[in-house]
Amino acid sequence: MNRIASFVLVCSLSLAFAPRALAHHSAAAFDTQQEVKATGTVTEVSFRNPHVYMTLQVKKVDGSTATLEIEAGAASVLNPLGFNKTSILVGDTVTIVGNPARAKPDALILGRDLYKQDGTYYPLNIASRSVYAGKNEVATTIAGTWFSPLTEFNRFGGAARGWPLTETGKAALARFDPKATPQKDCIPVGVPNLMFYPVADTITVQRDRVVMKVDWMDSERTIYLDGRKHPPPSQTFLHGHSVGRWEGDTLVAETTNFKEHPIGLSTSLPGSTQKRVTERFRLGQDGKALMYSGVIEDPVYLARPVEWSGQFQYRPNMPHSNEKCDLAVALKFLGDFK
Repeated sequence: MNRIASFVLVCSLSLAFAPRALAHHSAAAFDTQQEVKATGTVTEVSFRNPHVYMTLQVKKVDGSTATLEIEAGAASVLNPLGFNKTSILVGDTVTIVGNPARAKPDALILGRDLYKQDGTYYPLNIASRSVYAGKNEVATTIAGTWFSPLTEFNRFGGAARGWPLTETGKAALARFDPKATPQKDCIPVGVPNLMFYPVADTITVQRDRVVMKVDWMDSERTIYLDGRKHPPPSQTFLHGHSVGRWEGDTLVAETTNFKEHPIGLSTSLPGSTQKRVTERFRLGQDGKALMYSGVIEDPVYLARPVEWSGQFQYRPNMPHSNEKCDLAVALKFLGDFK
């Protein structure tokens, strides 16, 4: 098989890349056992959700040029790691490190890391290292912008794989097809998994409600504090209906009235209309972390209620990507499997 001459086989990464999960879809379309490097000139950049795409013009051994496409992570995921729409411009010369596509290794790479000519580094994948250094900002309430690091996202996902399932839950998990994920239709995962996505999450505390804007597929939650009741069970919502109360400095939210959701409990497990979630949000003692814990109940898929806990980092100056989910881009990855 001919490879573009600019590709340099670096090493086999059977341990380094195999466990890494992508936020939007499986990396099965790419050979994650092989790392390749390509240098070329950027001819196109599409900073979108749920994938960023770039096109490079690279030189071959015979002096001719070829086009190479780079698939990167979501704009919302890369933004808090330090890669935004102004990081790379058309005309820049860059070096990409990543994994070749199985079906078309000469034409497509799953990007991991990007280096500009001056050595500046940018992350291209959810598992790439961040360019941001931690600062000493301190919060005084749960209000503000928070970030769930990849370690928390992976920890929740790992725990979910061990949840006790009903027979219906086991059957649903067995038939789950990652290529059929509703995220390809710009429908995000359900609560609480949504809260663990490694994206900017801004919490606004008002007198009668708390609003949470999660920078993943246009997600926004409202937790009502005005004493209202949940609506009738016939009224359902993607992220449910949430009512809350303050217990000292802890926000306790109870959410019901969920829609049926193919990935409502985890990235591979559905959620039913009987799902119920109780969440607790509390500022950590040092003011640098938001403590997040709770209980999920869903008698259709879970054999018993399950608990979770985690913590988010305070990032008051972290911007949202403000990129809406692009349906055409969300569907584009399916072509990688052909």
